[in-house]
Amino acid sequence: MSKTAKPRVRAKAGSQPSKARVKFSPISFLETAAKGRVVAKHPKKQIIFAEGAAADSVFYIRSGKVKVTIISKEGKEAVVAIMGADEFVGEGCLIGQPKRLATAVAMTECVTMRVDKIEVMRVLQDEPAFSKMFVSHILARNARIEEDLVDQLFNSTERRLARVLLLLANFGKAGKPEPIIAKISQETLAEMIGTTRSRVSHFMNKFRKLGFIDYNGHLEVHSSLLSVVLAEQARTTVGLN
Repeated sequence: MSKTAKPRVRAKAGSQPSKARVKFSPISFLETAAKGRVVAKHPKKQIIFAEGAAADSVFYIRSGKVKVTIISKEGKEAVVAIMGADEFVGEGCLIGQPKRLATAVAMTECVTMRVDKIEVMRVLQDEPAFSKMFVSHILARNARIEEDLVDQLFNSTERRLARVLLLLANFGKAGKPEPIIAKISQETLAEMIGTTRSRVSHFMNKFRKLGFIDYNGHLEVHSSLLSVVLAEQARTTVGLN
């Protein structure tokens, strides 16, 4: 053997070649409990997190519906959002909020994945697939907030109520629309669209008589309710021209 030649290193018996890194799956990550990730079941009306509590985690809703509310200094409650499966809630902690600015309550039986703030920030930095999924959620949420603002400023009470009912029944989302299983009170609907319970009652009765909605142990919303939204949009467009 020449002096410059390097001796061949033999692999030790029983040694295994290094394995390729397993492809990261955001869905598997959000369904598997591990360090920094806790799965929890919440009965109806249970508080998931409360306004003023430490903002130290993000919640992924695996199933069920969650109501997000804020309370004024006078003690009046306002519903700011109703979240469903495959949505995140509590992400304000990622932009430096030390305390929760709202309260999240289970409207139905829910299953959530609680992910520590540190763990969320780690996967956002290290896993492009998760970052893409999370950013898509944030953009969709911002678009919803903008639509809600336009709705409050320019649309009638009737159209606002129709839009909320369609959103609650998942119209416009992937998959088939579903009945609104959670018993959402007319007071809650009034808080969501900025009106009185009596006005909500008036339009709910009108929608039922027209066949846009049904009550069969739960509230069922039919696609025909879209006509209310589309008619309002047409009137708005004509008014702007």
